[in-house]
Amino acid sequence: MDHPLRLMTWNVRSLRDDRDAVVGVLRRAAPDVLFVQEAPRFLRARSKLAALARESDLVVVCGGRPAAGVAILSSLRMSVETVHEVKLPKSKDLHQRGVAIADLALLDVQFTAAAIHLGLNSEERQRHASQIQSLIGPAPHSVVGGDLNESDAGTTWKHFADHGADAGAESHLATYPSSSPTKRIDTIFVPHIWKTRTVSLTEIADDATLIRATDHRPVTVDVMGWR
Repeated sequence: MDHPLRLMTWNVRSLRDDRDAVVGVLRRAAPDVLFVQEAPRFLRARSKLAALARESDLVVVCGGRPAAGVAILSSLRMSVETVHEVKLPKSKDLHQRGVAIADLALLDVQFTAAAIHLGLNSEERQRHASQIQSLIGPAPHSVVGGDLNESDAGTTWKHFADHGADAGAESHLATYPSSSPTKRIDTIFVPHIWKTRTVSLTEIADDATLIRATDHRPVTVDVMGWR
């Protein structure tokens, strides 16, 4: 394909840090599909998410407050078929979690995209992973991007890796904390038949900008072929 499909996942910490740095990274990265974690959820949440999309040359597909802070944004290259915003069953004394799901298409390829942000409790993560998988349907046609709050040795991470290829594994770059990353807790899972290339962070931002932007580093992947 002449112009790869670019996927990106990023926890933006509700834009509480340097919002301009977030916008700058997104404009330079130019993702076709952006999986957002910790999108604005409270005062003027919808308008803040819309402004982030507009200033980053993207559009809001779905999510935000209705999906408990996860969202999907896209470039104008993408066709949007259907969207779903789901709040997952809440665990006592833990944060509300959700999933934003969109059926998307580019050229002759259709897939279901899901933005996720799992919690800190391992039992809840496993339960929510199963619920998310049932919501997004057959694995060969799904793309999941998010903050899993565990490493690739974790049970929940392995659950998603059983259903799709861990596209971030190619570079195995730590994503948290952004100031001095030691943990890889963010990634994108794609259909096993897709050919991907992890985009180096140096292609989209310098360290100082990433540190100012938020407490996570993004994962960006180019899809070079469908089969």
